[in-house]
Amino acid sequence: MELSDEHIVERARNGETEAFGILVTRWERRIYSLALRLLDHPEDAREVTQETFLAAFRKLHQFRGRARFSSWLYRIALNCCYDRLRERRAEPVALEEADGLTAEEQVLDRIQHKQIAERVRRAVRALPLEMRQVIILKEYEGLTFEEIAEILDIPVSTAKTRLYAGLDQLRKRLERWKDAL
Repeated sequence: MELSDEHIVERARNGETEAFGILVTRWERRIYSLALRLLDHPEDAREVTQETFLAAFRKLHQFRGRARFSSWLYRIALNCCYDRLRERRAEPVALEEADGLTAEEQVLDRIQHKQIAERVRRAVRALPLEMRQVIILKEYEGLTFEEIAEILDIPVSTAKTRLYAGLDQLRKRLERWKDAL
């Protein structure tokens, strides 16, 4: 039976140093993935992931259990990402690019796929940050509206509104680009 995050937090608070390592192992890939999508730079994402867990470890005594540990950790990660974006004075976000086709005879398909992926990436980057972060948390991280609302400290209805408005803006922008081809 797998221990809950909250139980592991209590163990870490009680001096079990290896307990926090369990949390890092459990959440490291998701935090890195979130950071990579928001920052669009693997090295920055790795650094932000480390900063997130360092901050979480330092603030572990502040975790009160009012929210789930995962929500608390995502909030820390988002704040670290925002700090990094402010440092860079930019707000890029990356979507996962599909690997494309590998057969030489389908090189044109690969080029077209990359062009489409780049257009989607640019369209997402052009969205306001509030919409972009909800789209990333919902569509790429697979979080529920309740989890997103908790992480961003907004009502569930606001999370839904931001997602649907962002997807609508994204669709319209992509349609304009498609028509321009």
